[in-house]
Amino acid sequence: MLAAAVKALSQILSPPMRSILWRSIGLALVLITVLAIGLQRLLSWFADYGEVWAEGMLGPNFHSTLHVLSWIVSISAGLGVVLGGIFLMPAITSLVASLFVDDVADHVEREHYPADHPGVALPVTLATIEGVKTALLTILVYLVALPFVLFAGAGFIIFFLATAWLLGREYFELAAMRFRSPDDAKAMRKENAATVFTAGLFIAAFVSIPIVNLATPLFGMAFMVHMYKRRSGPRRELIEPARRTNVSSV
Repeated sequence: MLAAAVKALSQILSPPMRSILWRSIGLALVLITVLAIGLQRLLSWFADYGEVWAEGMLGPNFHSTLHVLSWIVSISAGLGVVLGGIFLMPAITSLVASLFVDDVADHVEREHYPADHPGVALPVTLATIEGVKTALLTILVYLVALPFVLFAGAGFIIFFLATAWLLGREYFELAAMRFRSPDDAKAMRKENAATVFTAGLFIAAFVSIPIVNLATPLFGMAFMVHMYKRRSGPRRELIEPARRTNVSSV
């Protein structure tokens, strides 16, 4: 697994990948800016008007609790762009990865697995849907974990493990769907759940590094192509001639 990560890291900086790298970084920056500003506006609205609305719904007994929450949200709103850039990056990379999955996978397969049949490019609609689903699920999980970040450091551990699970499953399924149907790819991911989650920890660590994490779509996809190849078994193209030779000798 470590060898696969090293191969992925070395390849994302290779000349054939640079064009994809710059395009993915540009798109990620645009998306993260738009979403982070949206998050800041939402938090600002909640701090200004949400407390009054919530107190009207819950009653005056919750005034103190809502006031404290509003104070916390006000601070968060001031850091909205920064927080958005940190906590929304995994969701952003999920969307970006769905658009560049085949470009990255093609380069990895040609360089490292030339004897294998090449994968079939995913339909843009299917890849985009998978990316949107993972992005929305990521945001949902993060919203659930957010209170733990505000009140306890354990929230950061929850974020890290959730990121490993979410991104690991997405990148592995995208790599597998180039060779299998969506249902078969998901079934294979479930059969190798422990391996996929462990591989996801590498991606979670990568996406946790500021600036470097803009290259997450390339690293995650390249890494999971290697992991899929390892879990899918020996190359049939290479073992069939050996079988025929053995049969002939008998």
